[in-house]
Amino acid sequence: MVSTSQRRISPVFLGIAAVTAVSGWAVWTGFAERPGIAVFLFVTGAWVVSLCLHEYAHARTALHSGDLSVAAKGYLTLDPLKYTHALLSIVLPVLFVIMGGIGLPGGAVYIDRGRIHGRLRHSLISAAGPLTNVLFAIVCTAPFWLHALDGVPAPFRHALGFLALLQVTAAILNFVPVPGLDGYGVIEPWLSYRIRRQVEPFAPFGLIAVFGVLWIPEANAAFFDAVHGLLRALGVDEFTTYCGFDAYRFWRTADPVCSLPG
Repeated sequence: MVSTSQRRISPVFLGIAAVTAVSGWAVWTGFAERPGIAVFLFVTGAWVVSLCLHEYAHARTALHSGDLSVAAKGYLTLDPLKYTHALLSIVLPVLFVIMGGIGLPGGAVYIDRGRIHGRLRHSLISAAGPLTNVLFAIVCTAPFWLHALDGVPAPFRHALGFLALLQVTAAILNFVPVPGLDGYGVIEPWLSYRIRRQVEPFAPFGLIAVFGVLWIPEANAAFFDAVHGLLRALGVDEFTTYCGFDAYRFWRTADPVCSLPG
């Protein structure tokens, strides 16, 4: 039985959502004296909200699959401080965004896999997180593929495009079948016991390996070609995401090209 307090939305999450909403309003209306700061707060806030929803999806799916312990651990409250480590959950993902505009996975929730029966359930628990990023990306790009951009201010459009890029990169990277990432968690239940035991020691280094590969120029170019290809299919061009990233890094001199109308 899950108590009301165990599923009550955390004030921390509500505070982050409020900052996101207010800064988004400031970007839309041009209220902020320095729009770059508003863009930074809006995108960062929305990114952290998506991280919380990602982990919540894992926990909620686990709950309905038989693991009631996720409620006692506070995972159903959407509180990012309840995840494994604040540094890994929030700080590092935000730093990855600042450094390279990449939405890398953040926090993690511990699932008691022994309480869950059936390989399909285990796969669904792992897939639930990145599928949340897919849904978030669809929502962010909806004004673009619905051709509903009339009246949307350029700064907000750029910020939304950049946020969509983060969600697409997060979804793709999370689905990579590398130990330690959700993509491997999807296929792991279907592997033999021998293979799982051989791969298990590499799980803590999976994310580091992926990040290292992305530092290779050729791999990085191929990855972002795929990301931008998906975004173009959803109506978001590279100019929009570039200007969104440019505005996000408000401490740098803004590219005047992004200030041009159109």
